[in-house]
Amino acid sequence: MPRSVNHVASKAKRTRILKLTRGYFGARKNVWTVAKNTWEKGLTYAYRDRRNKKRNFRALWIQRINAAARLEGMSYSQFMGALHKAGIEINRKVLADLAMNNPQAFKAIVEKVK
Repeated sequence: MPRSVNHVASKAKRTRILKLTRGYFGARKNVWTVAKNTWEKGLTYAYRDRRNKKRNFRALWIQRINAAARLEGMSYSQFMGALHKAGIEINRKVLADLAMNNPQAFKAIVEKVK
């Protein structure tokens, strides 16, 4: 008796992944094994970079807070230490946004913690 293979499902799976790799260079877009490997590797990069994105944004916020604090005569570490000592709980994202878009409000926070 011949072996039963579900060609419909396996072809659909290959078509789905080849559709996801459209726009890739060379064999990465149309050779099944190469495309599958490229697509899987892309998923691992996506997973990794969703975490790296958080790191990069935190670093950006710290740089912006540091630049704004130095204009007011404090370093980043001095400013954050004074902020915690004063009991002001504002996260870095909000502080960086104030430093960029509302310097007067940031200056008021710096005056409060000095």
